[in-house]
Amino acid sequence: MSTPTLRTGEPLVHAVNVSKSFHDNHVLRGIDLDVYPGQVVVLLGPSGSGKTTFIRCINQLETIDGGRIFVDGELMGYADKGGVLHRLKDKEIAAQRRDIGMVFQRFNLFPHKTVLENVMEAPIKVKGENRKVVEERAIALLGRVGLADKPAAYPGQLSGGQQQRVAIARALAMQPKLMLFDEPTSALDPELVGEVLAVMRELAASGMTMIVVTHEMGFAKEVSDHVVFMDGGVVVEEGHPNDVIGNPQHERTKLFLRRVLAEDESG
Repeated sequence: MSTPTLRTGEPLVHAVNVSKSFHDNHVLRGIDLDVYPGQVVVLLGPSGSGKTTFIRCINQLETIDGGRIFVDGELMGYADKGGVLHRLKDKEIAAQRRDIGMVFQRFNLFPHKTVLENVMEAPIKVKGENRKVVEERAIALLGRVGLADKPAAYPGQLSGGQQQRVAIARALAMQPKLMLFDEPTSALDPELVGEVLAVMRELAASGMTMIVVTHEMGFAKEVSDHVVFMDGGVVVEEGHPNDVIGNPQHERTKLFLRRVLAEDESG
């Protein structure tokens, strides 16, 4: 279990009144969220509640329509000139994104590259780092995610759980200050979920700041410092996992948790 993080100093992620629409569909309706260094924040909510869109907005895979998102004090995606936001150039946004690792539902590995090459790709191509230095880091990361024996394998030779662990190592190879996880176990067979969650537990214990979209209630209760329940593009309820999951106050939260627990039991 992670020790509760002392909320001192400035938040690493500071989101203020974030809104986002796709045509007439208002996906985010004024989201406020602070995430402090070393915290693990879990976003819960039904499909379509805005969780994935929100974390994609943090690293500017989606543009926001209103509000502001700061990561480590830096306004993401925009320059604020006298209160007027000006969109940054793609190259500048890409530079901001280097400090944020993201793990998706799908692994998105290069099928024609080995596991080691997949992990080494971004630090060399994006950051221009020394190949030998990156290779040593990549080998260490593969050991960390339990794949020390797989550097020469290709993604097609791996299970889904192994591929997702490679994807985590690949994100860590960029030495990010923040890790975003978008339902990282949802595409996996049930028996492979545990091995990915074990890696995420170790990451949390090491002090990595993480925002995790998941339906894994055990992980949310054991590992997170803070749980945010979203529905209809708003934050309905948030707080310590013992409170939000163990003693929810809002009817929508109670209904969602009943459904998820019923699915877990029937599964």
